[in-house]
Amino acid sequence: MTRSAGLERLSEFLASAGGAYAEARNTDRGPDRPPTSSALSPYLRRRLVTEAEVVEAARTAYGDEGSDKFVSEVFWRTYFKGHLETHPEAWTAYLAGAEAARERLEAEPGLRRTYEAAIEGRTGIDGFDDWVRELVETGWLHNHARMWFASIWIFTLRLPWELGAAFFLRHLVDGDPASNTLSWRWVAGLHTRGKHYVARAQNIARYTEGRFLPEGLDEYPDSLDESMPPRETALAPADAAPAGDHALLLHLDDLHPESLPLSGSRVVRIAGLLAHAPDASDRVRAADRDAMEDALARAGAHFGCDASPVGSGWSGELPVVTAWAPVGPSAAALPDGCLWVRRAWDEAAWPLSTRGFTKVRKAIPQLLRS
Repeated sequence: MTRSAGLERLSEFLASAGGAYAEARNTDRGPDRPPTSSALSPYLRRRLVTEAEVVEAARTAYGDEGSDKFVSEVFWRTYFKGHLETHPEAWTAYLAGAEAARERLEAEPGLRRTYEAAIEGRTGIDGFDDWVRELVETGWLHNHARMWFASIWIFTLRLPWELGAAFFLRHLVDGDPASNTLSWRWVAGLHTRGKHYVARAQNIARYTEGRFLPEGLDEYPDSLDESMPPRETALAPADAAPAGDHALLLHLDDLHPESLPLSGSRVVRIAGLLAHAPDASDRVRAADRDAMEDALARAGAHFGCDASPVGSGWSGELPVVTAWAPVGPSAAALPDGCLWVRRAWDEAAWPLSTRGFTKVRKAIPQLLRS
């Protein structure tokens, strides 16, 4: 999990599947065939490659019209981060809901049996059990399969959505607190109230090219509801990097320190903070460690100073600067007193992300010009 691997994947995508992305992106051909999506999300999740450079490369390769759908999908990731930044209760409510659901598993044997069958791929539902195995064995699922999986989990198996979101976050190598939490809420009908996503057998058969045709799905469920949706809060302002010498603290949400807005300041010491997703699998933790190791090596070479895992007293008396950490494990783990700098990409798009995606989508041409 390195920046060079991410750039290589970007080049491969633009040279092969990129031209057919808009037409093929919903098709899940399985783990043994080349992906119809970009498969860049593990690198974007850690910002080993940035959204800005991925979008620029796609527009250069295919022009504004040819890259339009792909660029829009990249902005979905930005939108989810901005929405969670302005609705942080969605994250804290998810964590509390997952804990409450685990307590229910202890108290309700029937629910526990259904849950265990689901996470072990023993439901008997065609496709679903295969996706469980693919997720656990590879750390990856096609985006369309994630939607089918979440819908079946919620509406057919009647399992708490928070447990499904936690299962994804545990195993997905690209598991992102914002995209994962809000996507599960969207499928359930909570993100856009009353608008839920329903997995249908014929749709699954069509977009898996006949590999799966599940029986017994609930194709006419009601959406979930909640008494109080997450409240909107103002986007917190970013800090400016201090003039003069400072220490730089890296975290898993932004591992391209070479492009951080640090002009006018001088990095003289660097450390890396690993804050994994809750209950992250060994595969996810290994990817996190590899990504951080790669970022520290690049940062040390770029800034010409020591770069190592964070330790006691690592910064001395220097002010500590860090890239803005979106809501999630990294943000919770960063020490008090850090100065948080924010990229221009997020500064422009996040204020537009307080409601639905439409406002961001309409603003994409303007955002790209700026």
